[in-house]
Amino acid sequence: MDLKFTLEEEAFRGEVRAFLADKLPRRFSEIVKSGRRLKKADMAEWHAILNRQGWLVSHWPKEYGGPGWTVVERFIFENECALAAAPRIVPFGVSMLGPVLIKYGNEQQKRHWLPRMLDGSDWWCQGYSEPGAGSDLASVKTTAVRGSDAQGDHYIVNGQKTWTTLGQHANMIFCLVRTNREASKQAGISFLLIDLQSPGVQMRPIVLLDGEPEVNEVFFTDVRVPAANLVGEENQGWTYAKYLLTYERTNIAGVGFSVAALERLQAIAGKSMRNGRPLTEDPQFAARLARVEIDLENMKTTNLRVIAAVAGGGVPGAESSMLKIRGTEIRQEISSLARRAMGPYALPFIEEALYEGYTEAPVGPDEAAGAAALYFNNRKLSIFGGSNEIQKNIISKMILGL
Repeated sequence: MDLKFTLEEEAFRGEVRAFLADKLPRRFSEIVKSGRRLKKADMAEWHAILNRQGWLVSHWPKEYGGPGWTVVERFIFENECALAAAPRIVPFGVSMLGPVLIKYGNEQQKRHWLPRMLDGSDWWCQGYSEPGAGSDLASVKTTAVRGSDAQGDHYIVNGQKTWTTLGQHANMIFCLVRTNREASKQAGISFLLIDLQSPGVQMRPIVLLDGEPEVNEVFFTDVRVPAANLVGEENQGWTYAKYLLTYERTNIAGVGFSVAALERLQAIAGKSMRNGRPLTEDPQFAARLARVEIDLENMKTTNLRVIAAVAGGGVPGAESSMLKIRGTEIRQEISSLARRAMGPYALPFIEEALYEGYTEAPVGPDEAAGAAALYFNNRKLSIFGGSNEIQKNIISKMILGL
């Protein structure tokens, strides 16, 4: 693999940078850089800007609305967006469910749901984890019983999902449900699309330590779901779930986020002084900074290889687990070093300072307002999407045959 960009790829990079300079609202980049919180309206606006440009779903085939980019062009786009401090593309619809529908959905489902993801008509959330089924995802107990009446074929869903990220903003949820209690755990699971406005659905926020209801628990009580909302075949949902998780884990790795965060960390450390010298010249801090920079460069290469495999028709397997492990560790280390670089300014936690419109005098540099919240929030990265311990088991089984 040639790791140097061609002249055409460098020209594409220039095109992306020009687009971001012209179309990315400055207000959004300032919010992202300072670690403050975006509202749903902000995320939806950026989503719409990218969709009008035809750049929202860089990984979709062109026939479904993708831009037809090469692997390297996708890599460049994602990194340039992160470096420009653009809001992240909310992944649940376009980056997770979209690829599943493209590969396993029927034509009617593709024609209906994919355009609604693009134009923002539907906002999706993920119904995988349950109170007793987190890392052991195949233990899901939410049931879906099939029936038929004058109104047509349907499922009746009962159960609970938890840790549903941004569920408070969504109107749709894709769920793993148990359709066969007699089969083995993996064999009795189906993949179902559920309207959150259906009678019997209740969304309850889980307020985190930083005061944000980022995650939720969802309760289903006799929820009627059209049988047409079954993706693929009944009792084959585990196959589709694993396919989706490879995309989720690659996304969690967040190479672009780490590149941008490292750049900001280096700027902060260059301004922070210790014993009359920049923190970047402190041997202990500089060694940790160099280590994370080396790890990130290695991960960039692995990320390109995984993207190339997918573009060639493959499915990311153990490689996505590798990315998830190293990517989350790198993101956690960068947020830890950033907090260390800010010293006492990173200690105060003023929740109001994380929202646009806060007018009080800042405590330290702008980046300090969200430093503590980001550090603690990032501790979850190595747990959700399949804990890093589970990823090591996957690697041991798929690569080493253990």
